[in-house]
Amino acid sequence: MAQSRVVNGETEPGWLPAGTGYQVALHGGRVVARNASGARLKSLPAALKDDPVVLDLRQLREWLARHEAECLAEVERWMVRGLPVTAAVLARVWADEAWRAALRDLIVAPCGEHGPDLGRAGFLREVDAVRGAGVVGLDGESAWLGPGPYAVPHPVLLDELDELREFAAELDVRQGVAQLFREPYRRPAEPAEQAALLHGYATAHYSQLRHATSRAIALGYAVRGGVARCRIVEQGRAIDASVWLGEGDPGAESWTGPLHFADASGRAVSGAEVGPITWSEGVRLAAALHTGRTGTSE
Repeated sequence: MAQSRVVNGETEPGWLPAGTGYQVALHGGRVVARNASGARLKSLPAALKDDPVVLDLRQLREWLARHEAECLAEVERWMVRGLPVTAAVLARVWADEAWRAALRDLIVAPCGEHGPDLGRAGFLREVDAVRGAGVVGLDGESAWLGPGPYAVPHPVLLDELDELREFAAELDVRQGVAQLFREPYRRPAEPAEQAALLHGYATAHYSQLRHATSRAIALGYAVRGGVARCRIVEQGRAIDASVWLGEGDPGAESWTGPLHFADASGRAVSGAEVGPITWSEGVRLAAALHTGRTGTSE
């Protein structure tokens, strides 16, 4: 595969010969072509539609799209499950452009026995095999975080989130994985308020059950037996958050149920027993299904 290069400050794609007198390349997520004189064409000539080189580039484009989606999903999993990442792993994946796009500008922090050290957290800007993660600290100072491991803190763990968002805007932070703008749901202190919130997103009406099911699946949640579910692993403990959608005729009306938590054995767990990330992600599930109810828009 031909290598891209930088010309006049812009990345010039790596061109490959194709057809008669043409060259093609993968650029900006699409296959582009230029003629024998080097002029880039507005569209791909019909003669190149089934050219083997063009077909290979299209397959590469599809693979890259899947790879980028997998990187984003894995980094999100690190954040939601509070999984520590070693410096060696971070340095190895950083060389990959898709991984780098998923990781750059996320808030990371050294991770110890009792969780992330948020006092040393910062926006990830560089990775070095020896110095570890290079960040712009939340005080604006650049620093290396040392040998790791590191955590990608869930936003519910971050204090003064509005101020962090403003600071991120000043730094022109662009996160591939929604961290700062993933809405956190903080657990109320009073048990009565907790119980009210668990039921607060229930009875969301869908004119057809299939609409509720489709929305849950589109949001990445598992649906089985009429229940939308997500599993959160926090500090090694797996908890399922679930919301009843309904069962039977997919074309029939349905109303969602309250939010429930249960451990891996199926035992019901109260809201007071789960961790802050588990609570936040569970309420996020219920709120998302409530938002998509009949007669509303995003």
